[in-house]
Amino acid sequence: MMHRCFWTGFCLMAGLTGLWISIEPKGNSSPERIVQADVCIFGGTPAGVSASVQVQRMGMKAVLVESGRYLGGMTAGGLGATDIGNKEAIGGISREFYRRVARHYSEASAWRFETRQEYFAARGKSGGPEPDLTSPGTTMWTFEPHVASRIFDEMIAEAGVAVYRDKPLTSVKKIGRRITDIIAHDGTIFRAKIFIDATYEGDLMARAGISYRVGREANADYGETLNGIRGQTPLHQFQVPVDPFVKPGDPSSGLLPFIQPGRLGRPGDGDRRVQAYNYRLCFTTVAANRLEMAAPPGYNPSDYELLGRYFDALVAAGRPPTLGEFWNPIGMPNRKTDINNNGAFSTDYLGASWDFPEADDTRRGQMAKAHENYIRGLLYFLVTSPRVPANIRGEMREWGPCRDEFVDNAGWPTQLYVREARRLVSSQVMTEKHCLGQDVAADSVGLAAYNMDSHNVRRLVRNGFAENEGDVQVAPSKPYPISYRSIVPKASECENLAVPVCLSASHIAYGSIRMEPVFMILGQSAATASCLAIEDGVSLQGLAYARLAARLLKDGQILEWGKTVSLH
Repeated sequence: MMHRCFWTGFCLMAGLTGLWISIEPKGNSSPERIVQADVCIFGGTPAGVSASVQVQRMGMKAVLVESGRYLGGMTAGGLGATDIGNKEAIGGISREFYRRVARHYSEASAWRFETRQEYFAARGKSGGPEPDLTSPGTTMWTFEPHVASRIFDEMIAEAGVAVYRDKPLTSVKKIGRRITDIIAHDGTIFRAKIFIDATYEGDLMARAGISYRVGREANADYGETLNGIRGQTPLHQFQVPVDPFVKPGDPSSGLLPFIQPGRLGRPGDGDRRVQAYNYRLCFTTVAANRLEMAAPPGYNPSDYELLGRYFDALVAAGRPPTLGEFWNPIGMPNRKTDINNNGAFSTDYLGASWDFPEADDTRRGQMAKAHENYIRGLLYFLVTSPRVPANIRGEMREWGPCRDEFVDNAGWPTQLYVREARRLVSSQVMTEKHCLGQDVAADSVGLAAYNMDSHNVRRLVRNGFAENEGDVQVAPSKPYPISYRSIVPKASECENLAVPVCLSASHIAYGSIRMEPVFMILGQSAATASCLAIEDGVSLQGLAYARLAARLLKDGQILEWGKTVSLH
């Protein structure tokens, strides 16, 4: 469903100027609370960091505004097993980050709980031979959260970026088709010539009255085949039938927890449902660095009855389960992990993300805590419940959060994995056809290469049993270009805003583009366009693409697959 600020639309249609979109903050802001810059970046995600650094490197002033306390988004929030598709498609500041990771781990002091040799040997064939981390061009794509956080801080400090934390957005001031100010909750005014929305949620974009979508489009909208409601979801699915009702076999008794009511709907139709979120868990089996797993507040083992029944059904079917079927731990340095969802019932909290994109900060905080409690409860159930096979309980007791990660948050990640929220609707929507090479963007600002990927969206009842719906995993034909027009709104809506994270893409194409290295690429490209537009005195939409492309290539971006480029 597409949204747009009604008043903005009315003003534009009427041809009116000098009108402001504004929700005034409480109290008056004094002049010393006005922060001015050439480019204001809202959102401390990796895209926000790379955009800020690029602005400063181009000789202009950047200000980075973050609604919370932490920079680095998911890259510093537990997602250390970088999703890349094809790492040779990653250039610019994004690649620089992964070079800095390699440089960090080239030092013997970086290895506390294992040696470098032990780590790469344990990764085996999946990780390839041990790289020469001392080589200037070497990259490393797995890392501990605190290492990512430190590198982002170093890049910000070296570039001289001014950072403002704990500044949630209250309002946006807009004159005609240009944003003039954004106002934080404490009344601080951030004033700039160009703004970049680098949030995972698209909050600045939405407050500025820009068109966006939430949920899945119908396949018919853009001539796609993988979007909308999925008629069949074979992966991350229950492998044996599991009764979903409180009283087995009795629909009138109601549904077990973590199952959503309602029918499947017509396959291929659109809806407003959002794929599941989770936390990426940095855990360890090193006793000296391990925190114990405790029950969350209000824990009730009966909430996980569906999982208990799934264990029973697997055993009854002669398929004794293993722990690996219920989570996916990927080895990080120092015997740590990046643990992701796996299987039918895991760390993804199905059905709990749908309202998150448009919720206010208070409600989002509650929803993030609900996700945390769901995952903590799941893990505690796996450790303690007699419903869980003994082999899994025994293995689970060896795991726990890392004592030396997220130290001010009791070892728990500080960033909820918001896999998808709002998505801009601009003059160019990236679709499945771009991913498959059927359409090719002529105004590339970077490449994407990952699967067209969506986690499950919901868990419902079909044919009397529990079933997950929404998972998609289809590879693109090759790395493909992302259009410049997909990261800027329509000129009729705003001339001085770039949106490198919540860019204009269909649900299924976004699933391919939404990787952290790509966000860094798009953040740099958005910043480059911003600086050049300021220099030329034009809108972002009026910037000559040839001029933008030349500067991006000069700064190490890769715009076309197959071109000979130096990544060193």
